[in-house]
Amino acid sequence: MGDFNVALVIVAIVVCIIVFLFNVYLLVNYQHPDDVNQAYFPKFVVVFGLSIAAISILMLPADVANRQACRNAIYNGACNLTLPMKSLWLAIYILDAVLVFFVIPFAMFYYEGDQDKSIGKRIKSALMWMVTTAIVCALILGILYGLVGKVDFTVRHLSSSTASFPSSWGGLSSGQQCIGGSGVHQCSAYSASPSSEKTWTMRATFPEYVVALATIVGSVLFAIFGGVGIASLPLGLIFSFIRRPKAVITRSQYIKEATELGKKAKDLKKAAESLHQEERSGSKGRKFRKNVKEVEKELFQLEEDVKLLEEMYPQGEKAETSWALTVLGYLAKLVLGILGLIVSVAWVAHIIIYLLIDPPLSPFLNEVFIKLDDVWGLLGTAAFAFFCFYLLLAVIAGAMMLGLRLVFITIHPMKWGGTLMNSFLFNVGLILLCSISVIQFCSTAFAYYAQATAAQEIFGHTLESLRGIKYLYKYNVFQIAFVVLAGLTFVYYAAFGWRRKKLSGRFQLST
Repeated sequence: MGDFNVALVIVAIVVCIIVFLFNVYLLVNYQHPDDVNQAYFPKFVVVFGLSIAAISILMLPADVANRQACRNAIYNGACNLTLPMKSLWLAIYILDAVLVFFVIPFAMFYYEGDQDKSIGKRIKSALMWMVTTAIVCALILGILYGLVGKVDFTVRHLSSSTASFPSSWGGLSSGQQCIGGSGVHQCSAYSASPSSEKTWTMRATFPEYVVALATIVGSVLFAIFGGVGIASLPLGLIFSFIRRPKAVITRSQYIKEATELGKKAKDLKKAAESLHQEERSGSKGRKFRKNVKEVEKELFQLEEDVKLLEEMYPQGEKAETSWALTVLGYLAKLVLGILGLIVSVAWVAHIIIYLLIDPPLSPFLNEVFIKLDDVWGLLGTAAFAFFCFYLLLAVIAGAMMLGLRLVFITIHPMKWGGTLMNSFLFNVGLILLCSISVIQFCSTAFAYYAQATAAQEIFGHTLESLRGIKYLYKYNVFQIAFVVLAGLTFVYYAAFGWRRKKLSGRFQLST
């Protein structure tokens, strides 16, 4: 067992290093050219936040492996020699909450501050906003923790009578399992009436309560984005293949479309210059903010239109090679979409079979992971980690799909070589917030496989018994919303997903 623990620690350290290096790679390749060699603090927050999100997802498989390290131990207290997973969970998620509600907002306020102001004034402005946010959050957390920060466990009061110590055990058999008089075939403790159920109340620790509230906020986003994304992630890839350009357009068609896009680009440039002058004059009213969002949206759409036009009419000396790569790219989307659809169907089926039907029809994926562990020690754990990561990818896909359509969320698209730091920070905050709920959801969905883990203790007992919150989990509110939105998204794609995307044309701002 000692060798297993040492190996687990080494694997954990190596994985953390790989995750950090991979996030640095993402930052370097996704960042906008305007942010090269500057904005170092937001970049540090981005890399650190992405690392925390990835490590938090990997901690649940690590928790399962940590449990297996002492499963076959022959002496008591063996599990005390393994990794302190409960302390690590609480540390990770407290850090997660601090990043989401304090550090990332500060970094965004600082980055989006007026570039003409001095660094000191930008820091002061960002700190004022962050301190205001901190005070409001602290007041809300303190009041809620003082009023309803308790855990209500439903327990059954059991009791049984005593009997003299027998001289022999010959009277015990499969039909007579307990000591008692003649005809007693069931232990007295288990024959208690339903009225013996009582509520055992205790106060939750403050770190656990912070994690619980952050999980509730993340669960709302998770139910919406995850439900939509679990269907849109694979179907988007498949229908992207269906809507692909079947052939190269003619030169006259290309000139016509390029002219329209040129007119739109000129309109956008004039609008941006007008808004810049308006900002200089100090006018930043509601209409100004609305027009800024409209310009950002249309600029993003213009870039998509240009990319689509370049696909339909490749140019240069390697035009044929470019078209061949485009075709191969769409074929790869089809293959990945089919594989993703299988995983998505497995996820939805598992939720219905194991979570929504009481009692569960089958452990389903839990049994699959256990059998994979029997084949090779870490195979089931690897499959378990893959399903958890896929769920996080589904959340990101759902956020990207709904971002342009929800009036209360500003989309910050991620683009290779063209992502500004504020967009990076926004998406990192979203991933961090939803990662808590992904872990909670996975610990519930795979409770049979992840039993007796530290995550199960935090998310499976304390969280689902918190006063005022437990009913959301008791009646499976988030799981039902997840499945319903997945079904609606599937219907949406079946009805409209096959339609080929058209160039958007020109736009007008409100005056």
